[in-house]
Amino acid sequence: MAWASPFRNDLVKDKVALVTGGGTGICFGIAKALGSHGARLILMGRRQDVLEKAQAELAGENIECAISSGDVRRPRDAARAVEQVSRFGALHILVNGAAGNFLCSAEDLSYAAFKAVMDIDLLGSFNMCQAAFPALRSHGGVILNISTTFHYGATPLQTHASAAKAGVDALTRSLACEWGKHGIRVCGIAPGPIAGTEGMRRLAPFGVKQKLKETVPLGRLGTIEDIATAALYLCSDAASYVTGETLVVDGGHWLAKPALIPWDLYERMKNDRQKQ
Repeated sequence: MAWASPFRNDLVKDKVALVTGGGTGICFGIAKALGSHGARLILMGRRQDVLEKAQAELAGENIECAISSGDVRRPRDAARAVEQVSRFGALHILVNGAAGNFLCSAEDLSYAAFKAVMDIDLLGSFNMCQAAFPALRSHGGVILNISTTFHYGATPLQTHASAAKAGVDALTRSLACEWGKHGIRVCGIAPGPIAGTEGMRRLAPFGVKQKLKETVPLGRLGTIEDIATAALYLCSDAASYVTGETLVVDGGHWLAKPALIPWDLYERMKNDRQKQ
């Protein structure tokens, strides 16, 4: 791994994980982290060439990995991906990370564009959960849904993604309640601004990154490893009594608000009071 993991290297040994959107970005980082800590992997995505490249990189690190080309919007593709798990044994972990997003104002958002994001993010997550349920019901396991913080307040130009991910969060809570009796934990991660991702390239163009970093209380953009570390925790026995929760990993970004007055003015006021 590119970072020093805080976990022992056999944290998820002998587990089998199916990761959608696992060929690139955050979800590839999660898959790589799971594999580096003992899991065997199935990566699902729409682009065969991207999956093959990811598989080759993982093989170079001695991580067992199979691939399943398919679209999470199609229940048949979801079922086929789950069936491919059998080459490694029983399914233990499902990571729902396939997503679509772009900047667009609500008035310019077409029916097809809004529906596409809802279908990939929300319907796709449901399709995968439903396809994986029979496999997980027999022995328990973990479903990890990748969400966002856009809908915690309101985010301009993200009506489509906010609506879809709000649905994903609701899905996480509902399935946690319904499937807990089967030993299935359902959790989520809501990443903040993460450097080096396709999402950052699309959603923070034109030099916005530095301005964005200044709004994060911890003073930096997140890394893919930050999200992967959180995923390792939630997918492991360390989180065995955690379900229905979506863990925010954003450096405090969504909590931050502009200061009521500029900080330099506050310092001047404070200095004036001290002189009195």
